Amino acid sequence: MSLFGLSGFQQITLLAIALALCATVVAIFRGRARPGEGLLLGLVLASAGAAIAWPEATSRIAHALGIGRGADLVLYSTVVVMGVGFWMVYIRLRQLRREITLLVRHLALLVAQGQMRNAGGEPEHGNPTADAPPTEEPDSEHPSP
Repeated sequence: MSLFGLSGFQQITLLAIALALCATVVAIFRGRARPGEGLLLGLVLASAGAAIAWPEATSRIAHALGIGRGADLVLYSTVVVMGVGFWMVYIRLRQLRREITLLVRHLALLVAQGQMRNAGGEPEHGNPTADAPPTEEPDSEHPSP
């Protein structure tokens, strides 16, 4: 059975793309994704949806660009988008590593200056059981006289 002239594969993948677009919008509004990243992902998903819904359009665009087949256009586009995505992840990873390095240096300086009470394994402030010396519990096998 063909809904809107689409095959079963097209229907399922378009539904998955629509759900991914909705999840992207929700992530942006909840602050879990940056708007620029969300827009880029939205454009990629929308392009994928258009290519799936109208595969003949990719062939026309490919011929207009001097590429032989629509499938080749999709492949080339995928390689470029993945390259950009990997680059963005690499840049973010470098940024996180730098932030962690700065944080560890700062903590090491605080420990060296004695400003962090718990850094050297000292008892927690305000915890009376941690500050008190260990107590001996009575031996139940040998009661005291």
